[in-house]
Amino acid sequence: MYESMIERVKHTQVRLRQQSLAAVFDEFDAGIMKLDPDSRRLKYAKMASHPFSFYRGSAYLFYLDVTREWFPYHTPADRPTWIQGDLHFENFGAFRSERGEIVYDVNDFDEGYLGSYLYDLLRMAVSIDLVCKIKGLDPEDRQQAIETYLDSYYHQIRRFSKGKEDPRSLVFDESRTHGPVRRLIRKLQKRSGHKFLETITDAEGNKRSFVWSEELQPAGQEDKGLLLGAWHDYVASLEEEDRQAPEYYRVKDIALKHGSGTASIGLDRYYILIEGGRAAEGIDDPVLEAKEVRVPVPAYFMPYNESFWEHFLHQGKRVVSTQRAMHHEADPFLGYLTVGDRHFYVRERSPYKKKLKLENVEDREELSDVLEVMGRITAKMHARADADVEKGILPYHSEKEIEKAMGDSCGDFCRTLSDWALSYSHQVEEDYRLFKDWVQHHHA
Repeated sequence: MYESMIERVKHTQVRLRQQSLAAVFDEFDAGIMKLDPDSRRLKYAKMASHPFSFYRGSAYLFYLDVTREWFPYHTPADRPTWIQGDLHFENFGAFRSERGEIVYDVNDFDEGYLGSYLYDLLRMAVSIDLVCKIKGLDPEDRQQAIETYLDSYYHQIRRFSKGKEDPRSLVFDESRTHGPVRRLIRKLQKRSGHKFLETITDAEGNKRSFVWSEELQPAGQEDKGLLLGAWHDYVASLEEEDRQAPEYYRVKDIALKHGSGTASIGLDRYYILIEGGRAAEGIDDPVLEAKEVRVPVPAYFMPYNESFWEHFLHQGKRVVSTQRAMHHEADPFLGYLTVGDRHFYVRERSPYKKKLKLENVEDREELSDVLEVMGRITAKMHARADADVEKGILPYHSEKEIEKAMGDSCGDFCRTLSDWALSYSHQVEEDYRLFKDWVQHHHA
Protein backbone atom coordinates (compact mmCIF):
# COMPACT_ATOMS: atom_id res chain seq x y z
CA MET A 1 0.00 0.00 0.00
CA TYR A 2 2.68 2.49 1.05
CA GLU A 3 4.79 1.60 -1.98
CA SER A 4 1.88 2.25 -4.33
CA MET A 5 1.21 5.65 -2.70
CA ILE A 6 4.85 6.64 -3.07
CA GLU A 7 4.90 5.51 -6.70
CA ARG A 8 1.72 7.50 -7.33
CA VAL A 9 3.38 10.63 -5.91
CA LYS A 10 6.48 10.13 -8.07
CA HIS A 11 4.41 9.44 -11.16
CA THR A 12 2.30 12.55 -10.60
CA GLN A 13 5.37 14.74 -10.16
CA VAL A 14 6.88 13.46 -13.38
CA ARG A 15 3.62 13.76 -15.29
CA LEU A 16 3.00 17.34 -14.16
CA ARG A 17 6.53 18.40 -15.13
CA GLN A 18 6.22 16.78 -18.54
CA GLN A 19 2.89 18.51 -19.08
CA SER A 20 4.58 21.82 -18.19
CA LEU A 21 7.37 21.14 -20.67
CA ALA A 22 4.89 20.26 -23.41
CA ALA A 23 2.85 23.40 -22.74
CA VAL A 24 5.95 25.63 -22.89
CA PHE A 25 7.27 24.08 -26.11
CA ASP A 26 3.86 24.22 -27.76
CA GLU A 27 3.37 27.85 -26.74
CA PHE A 28 6.76 29.10 -27.92
CA ASP A 29 7.67 26.83 -30.82
CA ALA A 30 4.21 26.44 -32.33
CA GLY A 31 2.35 29.50 -31.06
CA ILE A 32 5.02 32.22 -31.04
CA MET A 33 7.71 30.95 -33.43
CA LYS A 34 5.07 29.26 -35.64
CA LEU A 35 7.43 26.42 -36.52
CA ASP A 36 5.96 23.89 -38.92
CA PRO A 37 6.15 20.17 -38.01
CA ASP A 38 9.36 19.61 -40.01
CA SER A 39 11.10 22.57 -38.35
CA ARG A 40 10.05 21.36 -34.91
CA ARG A 41 11.40 17.88 -35.65
CA LEU A 42 14.70 19.39 -36.82
CA LYS A 43 14.99 21.59 -33.74
CA TYR A 44 14.09 18.80 -31.35
CA ALA A 45 16.52 16.40 -33.01
CA LYS A 46 19.32 18.89 -32.31
CA MET A 47 18.14 19.39 -28.74
CA ALA A 48 17.92 15.64 -28.14
CA SER A 49 21.63 15.11 -28.79
CA HIS A 50 22.79 16.13 -25.30
CA PRO A 51 21.51 17.89 -22.12
CA PHE A 52 23.62 20.95 -23.01
CA SER A 53 22.03 21.09 -26.48
CA PHE A 54 18.62 20.78 -24.84
CA TYR A 55 19.50 23.63 -22.47
CA ARG A 56 20.63 25.86 -25.34
CA GLY A 57 17.35 25.35 -27.18
CA SER A 58 15.01 25.82 -24.20
CA ALA A 59 15.80 29.27 -22.80
CA TYR A 60 12.07 29.89 -22.29
CA LEU A 61 11.90 26.95 -19.87
CA PHE A 62 14.86 28.35 -17.92
CA TYR A 63 13.20 31.76 -17.59
CA LEU A 64 9.86 30.23 -16.63
CA ASP A 65 11.61 28.49 -13.73
CA VAL A 66 14.20 31.05 -12.62
CA THR A 67 11.88 34.07 -12.56
CA ARG A 68 9.63 32.23 -10.09
CA GLU A 69 12.44 31.78 -7.56
CA TRP A 70 13.67 34.20 -4.94
CA PHE A 71 17.36 35.18 -4.82
CA PRO A 72 19.00 37.51 -2.28
CA TYR A 73 21.24 39.30 -4.81
CA HIS A 74 18.86 40.90 -7.29
CA THR A 75 19.22 44.57 -8.11
CA PRO A 76 16.05 46.60 -7.35
CA ALA A 77 13.25 46.15 -9.88
CA ASP A 78 13.64 49.78 -10.98
CA ARG A 79 17.39 49.29 -11.52
CA PRO A 80 17.63 46.49 -14.12
CA THR A 81 20.73 45.75 -16.16
CA TRP A 82 20.83 45.47 -19.93
CA ILE A 83 21.44 41.72 -20.07
CA GLN A 84 22.66 39.51 -22.90
CA GLY A 85 19.67 37.24 -22.26
CA ASP A 86 21.01 33.84 -23.36
CA LEU A 87 24.46 33.61 -21.86
CA HIS A 88 26.12 30.21 -22.06
CA PHE A 89 29.58 28.75 -22.64
CA GLU A 90 29.34 28.73 -26.45
CA ASN A 91 28.21 32.36 -26.79
CA PHE A 92 31.78 33.56 -26.35
CA GLY A 93 34.29 33.63 -29.19
CA ALA A 94 37.21 35.32 -30.88
CA PHE A 95 36.87 37.78 -33.75
CA ARG A 96 38.57 40.80 -35.28
CA SER A 97 37.72 44.20 -33.84
CA GLU A 98 37.19 47.34 -35.89
CA ARG A 99 40.84 48.24 -35.25
CA GLY A 100 42.00 44.99 -36.80
CA GLU A 101 42.87 43.28 -33.50
CA ILE A 102 41.79 39.73 -32.65
CA VAL A 103 39.85 39.84 -29.38
CA TYR A 104 37.78 37.46 -27.26
CA ASP A 105 34.27 38.54 -26.23
CA VAL A 106 30.56 37.69 -26.25
CA ASN A 107 29.28 37.23 -29.80
CA ASP A 108 25.48 36.79 -29.65
CA PHE A 109 22.98 39.50 -28.68
CA ASP A 110 19.67 38.27 -30.13
CA GLU A 111 18.04 37.95 -26.68
CA GLY A 112 19.24 41.27 -25.23
CA TYR A 113 16.75 42.82 -22.81
CA LEU A 114 16.40 44.61 -19.46
CA GLY A 115 16.41 42.46 -16.32
CA SER A 116 18.39 41.47 -13.29
CA TYR A 117 22.07 40.81 -13.99
CA LEU A 118 21.61 37.55 -12.04
CA TYR A 119 19.77 35.93 -14.93
CA ASP A 120 22.87 36.12 -17.13
CA LEU A 121 25.04 34.73 -14.32
CA LEU A 122 22.65 31.92 -13.44
CA ARG A 123 22.12 30.83 -17.05
CA MET A 124 25.88 30.85 -17.60
CA ALA A 125 26.56 29.01 -14.33
CA VAL A 126 24.22 26.15 -15.27
CA SER A 127 25.88 25.90 -18.69
CA ILE A 128 29.28 25.65 -17.00
CA ASP A 129 28.10 22.67 -14.95
CA LEU A 130 26.68 20.95 -18.04
CA VAL A 131 29.97 21.55 -19.88
CA CYS A 132 31.94 20.22 -16.90
CA LYS A 133 29.88 17.05 -16.99
CA ILE A 134 30.86 16.59 -20.63
CA LYS A 135 34.49 16.89 -19.49
CA GLY A 136 33.88 14.25 -16.79
CA LEU A 137 34.55 16.48 -13.78
CA ASP A 138 33.29 15.42 -10.34
CA PRO A 139 30.78 17.57 -8.37
CA GLU A 140 33.45 19.33 -6.29
CA ASP A 141 35.44 20.35 -9.37
CA ARG A 142 32.27 21.43 -11.15
CA GLN A 143 31.31 23.71 -8.29
CA GLN A 144 34.82 25.11 -8.20
CA ALA A 145 34.60 25.86 -11.93
CA ILE A 146 31.32 27.75 -11.50
CA GLU A 147 32.73 29.71 -8.58
CA THR A 148 35.85 30.62 -10.58
CA TYR A 149 33.57 32.31 -13.11
CA LEU A 150 31.45 34.03 -10.45
CA ASP A 151 34.47 35.17 -8.41
CA SER A 152 36.02 36.69 -11.53
CA TYR A 153 32.77 38.53 -12.29
CA TYR A 154 32.41 39.77 -8.72
CA HIS A 155 35.88 41.30 -8.51
CA GLN A 156 35.76 42.78 -12.01
CA ILE A 157 32.47 44.56 -11.28
CA ARG A 158 34.03 46.02 -8.12
CA ARG A 159 37.03 47.25 -10.11
CA PHE A 160 34.72 48.98 -12.56
CA SER A 161 32.55 50.45 -9.81
CA LYS A 162 35.57 51.89 -7.99
CA GLY A 163 37.00 53.34 -11.21
CA LYS A 164 40.09 51.11 -11.22
CA GLU A 165 39.33 49.93 -14.77
CA ASP A 166 37.18 51.32 -17.55
CA PRO A 167 34.72 48.92 -19.25
CA ARG A 168 34.78 51.10 -22.37
CA SER A 169 38.48 50.43 -23.01
CA LEU A 170 39.12 46.99 -21.50
CA VAL A 171 39.66 44.39 -24.23
CA PHE A 172 40.75 40.78 -24.06
CA ASP A 173 43.39 40.39 -26.73
CA GLU A 174 46.52 38.26 -26.87
CA SER A 175 48.26 40.34 -24.19
CA ARG A 176 45.40 39.97 -21.66
CA THR A 177 44.65 36.28 -22.09
CA HIS A 178 46.48 32.99 -21.72
CA GLY A 179 45.90 29.27 -22.15
CA PRO A 180 43.23 28.12 -24.62
CA VAL A 181 41.89 31.63 -25.30
CA ARG A 182 45.32 32.96 -26.23
CA ARG A 183 45.93 29.94 -28.47
CA LEU A 184 42.61 30.60 -30.22
CA ILE A 185 43.50 34.26 -30.75
CA ARG A 186 46.92 33.38 -32.16
CA LYS A 187 45.36 30.83 -34.50
CA LEU A 188 42.96 33.45 -35.87
CA GLN A 189 45.81 35.92 -36.36
CA LYS A 190 47.27 33.54 -38.95
CA ARG A 191 44.02 33.23 -40.89
CA SER A 192 43.84 34.77 -44.33
CA GLY A 193 41.28 37.55 -44.61
CA HIS A 194 40.23 36.31 -48.06
CA LYS A 195 39.80 32.63 -47.19
CA PHE A 196 36.14 32.83 -46.16
CA LEU A 197 35.17 34.95 -49.18
CA GLU A 198 36.96 32.62 -51.59
CA THR A 199 35.31 29.58 -49.96
CA ILE A 200 31.71 30.71 -50.47
CA THR A 201 32.01 32.85 -53.62
CA ASP A 202 33.56 32.70 -57.07
CA ALA A 203 34.61 35.40 -59.52
CA GLU A 204 34.03 35.39 -63.25
CA GLY A 205 35.86 38.32 -64.72
CA ASN A 206 35.26 41.13 -62.27
CA LYS A 207 31.87 39.83 -61.10
CA ARG A 208 31.86 37.89 -57.84
CA SER A 209 28.85 35.86 -56.69
CA PHE A 210 27.97 33.11 -54.23
CA VAL A 211 28.72 29.46 -54.89
CA TRP A 212 25.65 27.32 -54.14
CA SER A 213 26.00 24.50 -51.63
CA GLU A 214 23.98 22.63 -49.04
CA GLU A 215 24.30 25.65 -46.72
CA LEU A 216 23.90 28.42 -49.30
CA GLN A 217 20.96 28.41 -51.68
CA PRO A 218 19.61 31.10 -54.05
CA ALA A 219 17.18 33.46 -52.34
CA GLY A 220 13.68 33.48 -53.78
CA GLN A 221 12.78 36.32 -56.14
CA GLU A 222 10.14 37.69 -53.78
CA ASP A 223 12.55 37.75 -50.81
CA LYS A 224 15.29 39.30 -52.95
CA GLY A 225 12.90 42.00 -54.07
CA LEU A 226 11.82 42.76 -50.51
CA LEU A 227 15.42 42.85 -49.26
CA LEU A 228 16.55 45.14 -52.06
CA GLY A 229 13.51 47.36 -51.54
CA ALA A 230 14.41 47.83 -47.88
CA TRP A 231 18.16 48.13 -48.43
CA HIS A 232 18.17 51.93 -48.28
CA ASP A 233 16.59 51.68 -44.80
CA TYR A 234 19.48 49.45 -43.73
CA VAL A 235 22.07 51.94 -44.99
CA ALA A 236 20.22 54.78 -43.22
CA SER A 237 20.32 52.80 -39.94
CA LEU A 238 24.13 52.66 -39.88
CA GLU A 239 26.03 54.89 -37.47
CA GLU A 240 26.79 58.14 -39.27
CA GLU A 241 30.53 57.94 -38.62
CA ASP A 242 30.63 54.42 -40.11
CA ARG A 243 28.56 55.14 -43.22
CA GLN A 244 30.31 54.99 -46.61
CA ALA A 245 29.18 56.29 -49.97
CA PRO A 246 26.00 54.59 -51.32
CA GLU A 247 27.96 52.69 -54.01
CA TYR A 248 29.90 50.89 -51.26
CA TYR A 249 26.70 49.06 -50.22
CA ARG A 250 25.61 48.04 -53.71
CA VAL A 251 24.23 44.49 -53.50
CA LYS A 252 25.95 42.02 -55.84
CA ASP A 253 24.31 38.75 -54.73
CA ILE A 254 21.96 37.32 -52.09
CA ALA A 255 21.89 33.79 -50.69
CA LEU A 256 19.59 32.03 -48.24
CA LYS A 257 21.69 30.58 -45.42
CA HIS A 258 20.77 27.16 -44.02
CA GLY A 259 22.18 25.39 -40.98
CA SER A 260 21.37 27.99 -38.32
CA GLY A 261 21.70 27.39 -34.58
CA THR A 262 19.19 25.44 -32.52
CA ALA A 263 17.30 28.43 -31.12
CA SER A 264 17.28 30.15 -34.54
CA ILE A 265 15.47 27.39 -36.43
CA GLY A 266 12.43 28.91 -38.11
CA LEU A 267 14.05 32.32 -38.55
CA ASP A 268 15.39 33.27 -41.97
CA ARG A 269 19.03 34.21 -42.48
CA TYR A 270 20.59 35.66 -45.64
CA TYR A 271 24.14 36.26 -46.81
CA ILE A 272 24.45 39.47 -48.82
CA LEU A 273 27.51 40.21 -50.94
CA ILE A 274 28.13 43.94 -51.38
CA GLU A 275 30.53 45.99 -53.49
CA GLY A 276 32.83 47.29 -50.77
CA GLY A 277 36.00 48.64 -52.35
CA ARG A 278 37.22 48.34 -55.91
CA ALA A 279 39.95 45.74 -55.65
CA ALA A 280 40.55 43.45 -58.61
CA GLU A 281 38.22 40.42 -58.80
CA GLY A 282 36.24 41.74 -55.83
CA ILE A 283 38.54 40.28 -53.18
CA ASP A 284 37.50 43.12 -50.85
CA ASP A 285 33.75 42.45 -51.20
CA PRO A 286 32.24 42.25 -47.68
CA VAL A 287 29.78 39.46 -46.87
CA LEU A 288 26.95 40.66 -44.65
CA GLU A 289 24.50 38.52 -42.73
CA ALA A 290 20.86 39.59 -42.42
CA LYS A 291 19.24 37.63 -39.61
CA GLU A 292 15.56 37.58 -38.72
CA VAL A 293 14.89 38.33 -35.07
CA ARG A 294 11.82 38.37 -32.86
CA VAL A 295 10.87 39.48 -29.36
CA PRO A 296 13.56 38.23 -26.94
CA VAL A 297 12.66 35.28 -24.73
CA PRO A 298 13.31 37.14 -21.42
CA ALA A 299 10.68 39.75 -22.37
CA TYR A 300 7.93 37.18 -21.81
CA PHE A 301 8.99 36.74 -18.18
CA MET A 302 10.43 40.12 -17.08
CA PRO A 303 8.49 43.16 -15.85
CA TYR A 304 7.28 45.32 -18.73
CA ASN A 305 9.49 48.38 -19.31
CA GLU A 306 7.70 51.11 -21.26
CA SER A 307 10.85 53.16 -21.89
CA PHE A 308 12.66 50.17 -23.38
CA TRP A 309 9.84 49.35 -25.79
CA GLU A 310 9.51 52.97 -26.83
CA HIS A 311 13.13 52.87 -27.98
CA PHE A 312 13.24 49.31 -29.34
CA LEU A 313 9.91 48.32 -30.84
CA HIS A 314 11.89 47.26 -33.94
CA GLN A 315 13.59 44.02 -32.89
CA GLY A 316 16.49 44.49 -35.28
CA LYS A 317 17.20 47.87 -33.74
CA ARG A 318 17.09 46.26 -30.28
CA VAL A 319 19.74 43.68 -31.19
CA VAL A 320 21.94 46.26 -32.91
CA SER A 321 21.68 48.61 -29.93
CA THR A 322 22.45 45.77 -27.52
CA GLN A 323 25.64 44.91 -29.38
CA ARG A 324 26.68 48.54 -29.67
CA ALA A 325 26.11 49.01 -25.94
CA MET A 326 27.91 45.85 -24.82
CA HIS A 327 30.86 45.67 -27.22
CA HIS A 328 34.01 47.74 -26.87
CA GLU A 329 33.80 48.46 -30.60
CA ALA A 330 30.75 47.94 -32.73
CA ASP A 331 30.75 46.32 -36.14
CA PRO A 332 30.59 49.21 -38.68
CA PHE A 333 28.08 47.17 -40.71
CA LEU A 334 25.58 46.87 -37.84
CA GLY A 335 22.16 47.99 -38.98
CA TYR A 336 18.58 46.84 -39.33
CA LEU A 337 15.68 46.70 -41.76
CA THR A 338 12.15 45.38 -42.19
CA VAL A 339 11.32 42.73 -44.79
CA GLY A 340 7.56 42.53 -45.19
CA ASP A 341 6.39 42.39 -41.58
CA ARG A 342 9.58 40.72 -40.31
CA HIS A 343 12.43 42.42 -38.47
CA PHE A 344 16.08 41.77 -39.38
CA TYR A 345 19.42 43.00 -38.19
CA VAL A 346 22.53 43.07 -40.37
CA ARG A 347 26.16 42.49 -39.40
CA GLU A 348 29.38 41.60 -41.14
CA ARG A 349 30.02 37.89 -41.57
CA SER A 350 33.62 38.26 -40.48
CA PRO A 351 36.25 35.80 -41.73
CA TYR A 352 37.91 36.25 -38.33
CA LYS A 353 35.39 34.55 -36.09
CA LYS A 354 35.78 31.34 -34.14
CA LYS A 355 34.45 29.71 -30.99
CA LEU A 356 36.60 27.90 -28.47
CA LYS A 357 35.98 24.18 -28.86
CA LEU A 358 35.58 22.29 -25.63
CA GLU A 359 38.01 19.60 -26.76
CA ASN A 360 40.72 22.28 -26.94
CA VAL A 361 40.45 22.87 -23.19
CA GLU A 362 42.85 20.23 -21.94
CA ASP A 363 42.41 20.14 -18.15
CA ARG A 364 40.80 21.78 -15.10
CA GLU A 365 43.49 24.46 -14.93
CA GLU A 366 42.88 25.50 -18.53
CA LEU A 367 39.12 25.49 -17.93
CA SER A 368 39.68 27.83 -14.98
CA ASP A 369 41.72 30.14 -17.22
CA VAL A 370 38.86 30.29 -19.72
CA LEU A 371 36.16 30.83 -17.08
CA GLU A 372 38.15 33.60 -15.41
CA VAL A 373 38.20 35.50 -18.72
CA MET A 374 34.50 34.79 -19.33
CA GLY A 375 33.64 36.18 -15.90
CA ARG A 376 35.52 39.40 -16.58
CA ILE A 377 33.92 39.75 -20.02
CA THR A 378 30.45 39.29 -18.52
CA ALA A 379 31.19 42.06 -16.02
CA LYS A 380 32.47 44.31 -18.81
CA MET A 381 29.34 43.66 -20.84
CA HIS A 382 27.05 44.61 -17.95
CA ALA A 383 29.11 47.66 -17.00
CA ARG A 384 29.28 48.92 -20.60
CA ALA A 385 25.56 48.53 -21.20
CA ASP A 386 24.75 51.84 -19.48
CA ALA A 387 26.51 53.66 -22.34
CA ASP A 388 23.13 55.17 -23.23
CA VAL A 389 22.74 56.74 -19.79
CA GLU A 390 22.60 60.19 -21.41
CA LYS A 391 19.65 59.06 -23.58
CA GLY A 392 17.62 58.03 -20.55
CA ILE A 393 17.43 54.28 -21.32
CA LEU A 394 19.51 53.43 -18.24
CA PRO A 395 19.79 56.64 -16.19
CA TYR A 396 22.25 55.09 -13.72
CA HIS A 397 25.50 53.11 -13.73
CA SER A 398 24.84 49.36 -13.75
CA GLU A 399 28.14 48.38 -12.13
CA LYS A 400 27.35 50.45 -9.03
CA GLU A 401 23.89 48.93 -8.69
CA ILE A 402 25.29 45.43 -9.18
CA GLU A 403 28.10 45.98 -6.66
CA LYS A 404 25.57 47.00 -4.01
CA ALA A 405 23.34 44.02 -4.80
CA MET A 406 26.19 41.48 -4.59
CA GLY A 407 27.15 42.58 -1.06
CA ASP A 408 30.48 42.44 0.73
CA SER A 409 30.98 38.66 0.87
CA CYS A 410 32.23 37.23 -2.40
CA GLY A 411 32.27 33.74 -0.89
CA ASP A 412 28.60 33.82 0.11
CA PHE A 413 27.63 35.26 -3.27
CA CYS A 414 29.49 32.61 -5.24
CA ARG A 415 28.36 29.70 -3.08
CA THR A 416 24.67 30.69 -3.17
CA LEU A 417 24.62 30.96 -6.96
CA SER A 418 26.75 27.86 -7.55
CA ASP A 419 24.59 25.74 -5.23
CA TRP A 420 21.52 26.78 -7.20
CA ALA A 421 23.26 26.14 -10.54
CA LEU A 422 24.24 22.61 -9.53
CA SER A 423 20.68 21.89 -8.44
CA TYR A 424 19.13 23.32 -11.59
CA SER A 425 21.63 21.48 -13.79
CA HIS A 426 20.23 18.27 -12.31
CA GLN A 427 16.73 19.51 -13.19
CA VAL A 428 17.90 20.15 -16.77
CA GLU A 429 19.03 16.52 -17.04
CA GLU A 430 15.68 15.32 -15.69
CA ASP A 431 13.86 17.61 -18.12
CA TYR A 432 16.05 16.34 -20.95
CA ARG A 433 14.87 12.77 -20.30
CA LEU A 434 11.23 13.88 -20.13
CA PHE A 435 11.71 15.92 -23.28
CA LYS A 436 13.10 12.96 -25.26
CA ASP A 437 10.18 10.81 -24.16
CA TRP A 438 7.71 13.54 -25.17
CA VAL A 439 9.38 14.01 -28.58
CA GLN A 440 9.34 10.27 -29.24
CA HIS A 441 5.61 10.06 -28.61
CA HIS A 442 4.49 13.36 -30.18
CA HIS A 443 7.10 14.60 -32.68
CA ALA A 444 8.88 11.52 -34.01
